[in-house]
Amino acid sequence: MSIIETRASQMFPVLSASQMDVARRFASGPATHFDPGAAIYEVGGHGAPAWLVLEGAIDIVRRDGLKGEVPIVTHRVGQFSGEVNQLAGRPSLAAGRAGPDGCTALPFDAAHLRALMIGSAELGEIVMRALILRRVSLIEEGGAGTVLIGRPNSPDVVRLQNFLNRSGLPHLVLDASVDEEGRQLIERMGVPPNELPLVVCQSGPVLRRPSDEDLAACLGVLPEIDPDKLFDVAVVGAGPAGLATAVYAASEGLSVIVLDARAVGGQAGASSRIENYLGFPTGISGQALAGRAFNQALKFGAEIAIPLEVERMTCDGPHPVLMCAGNRQITTRFVVIASGARYRRPDVANLRELEGAGVSYWVSAIEARLCAGEEVALIGGGNSAGQAIVFLAPQVKKLHLVVRRDLKETMSQYLIDRIAALPNVEIHVGEELVALEGNRTTGLAAATFQNRRDGSNRRLEVRHLFLFVGADPNSDWVRDCIETDDRGFVVTGKGAHPLETNMPGVFAIGDVRAGSTKRVAAAVGEGAAVVSMVHAKLAAQAAVA
Repeated sequence: MSIIETRASQMFPVLSASQMDVARRFASGPATHFDPGAAIYEVGGHGAPAWLVLEGAIDIVRRDGLKGEVPIVTHRVGQFSGEVNQLAGRPSLAAGRAGPDGCTALPFDAAHLRALMIGSAELGEIVMRALILRRVSLIEEGGAGTVLIGRPNSPDVVRLQNFLNRSGLPHLVLDASVDEEGRQLIERMGVPPNELPLVVCQSGPVLRRPSDEDLAACLGVLPEIDPDKLFDVAVVGAGPAGLATAVYAASEGLSVIVLDARAVGGQAGASSRIENYLGFPTGISGQALAGRAFNQALKFGAEIAIPLEVERMTCDGPHPVLMCAGNRQITTRFVVIASGARYRRPDVANLRELEGAGVSYWVSAIEARLCAGEEVALIGGGNSAGQAIVFLAPQVKKLHLVVRRDLKETMSQYLIDRIAALPNVEIHVGEELVALEGNRTTGLAAATFQNRRDGSNRRLEVRHLFLFVGADPNSDWVRDCIETDDRGFVVTGKGAHPLETNMPGVFAIGDVRAGSTKRVAAAVGEGAAVVSMVHAKLAAQAAVA
């Protein structure tokens, strides 16, 4: 059953008369009347507010891939339109039209919708739950959002799917060799195979083999950044540490912007399940945890710009300036370095060529589908590798686990016990990757591993290889200003506060910080703690002034 069938009352709640009276105080404008059938907002419309129906009804429809539109629901008196995009003023994923008898409704733009949720705890809970469930439903339906047309298993389709999944954006993949409408669109546009996939954004534009950044721009998920604005806090990195900083800082009234070059959640966001995070006894996926934190940050008014890479930081003016891709720049009172780590690559020929074509650094539902029923290999002995094994093994024919040391030295015991109970996992201890066969067009064909003790080689004919071999600090962009250790991790404790770097007003938290505990809970704790240090700096500056 769909989420609409199981949780309709929470997705489309009806506010009582007293709740509507409370909501009226937060409206962004006067009530507006719409004639029968009139367009209230369109798919892809920028800044479309949420509307609270006072009289009549609003019919909500969504896109259905390339086929047209399908109805979602009719909002009646006491119900409100919108989903998560309305929190940030991003383009609408659905369209609203006045019902047969017309409609009178109150508008709530992004700022006033957030004010409503913060100003009334009761309404905030109702509205927030509804907006999130509506987004989940759109993702479930698929065709409401972006349409990818190409070869489903191709590296570029997989890359774009991962970006959309990690960003919580609905999408649909059409196989160009099977779907007639997709094939016709390719033929009409005269698109050669090397320019696939085609991407149809919800607002209409068609892109040819776009980068993640091009797709984000087309979907309107990158906010307009005022180059003259002075932010209180700029957070570089949208993993657990950075998102925690955003939530705490924004909830305490600071102006916050969060930047990340890839996607929400960092490395933790790619984890299939996190079971040792306090408060989730049955575990939670990294993507779900990151999605909840992302929505919390939006609720409190943090600006989030993803994907947007920070290329360097200047430190010779009165305030730090972040120089970003696309000639964007951000001036801020305080910088929180939460840029985490990037996946470590073994020194093996043609590894980069095969990334996305059989070689992956995480395991999501997309990768699991691609290798279902096949033999696969996974390298790594940490907890992230353990969670990936437990998720992936039941879906494949056989999983070869390659580790340099005994698992007891690197992995939690509960994961070791689970792996031992999996009948199709074969563990190879003391081996390392030395060669890969294949190319980007045909994909990975085989991998060769060498025994570190006797030098013997083992060749495995696998089309999918997963690398969980650690990470290097993502700190190159700060090294002109900030002290790092010999491994590139940012050194803290040099200023007035434990998380402050050698540059006053610049802090480092999470995996990028030298000496940090590489756990989600520790990252979140540092994200909360750094906000108190920012307040202490602000108080000291005010006292001096």
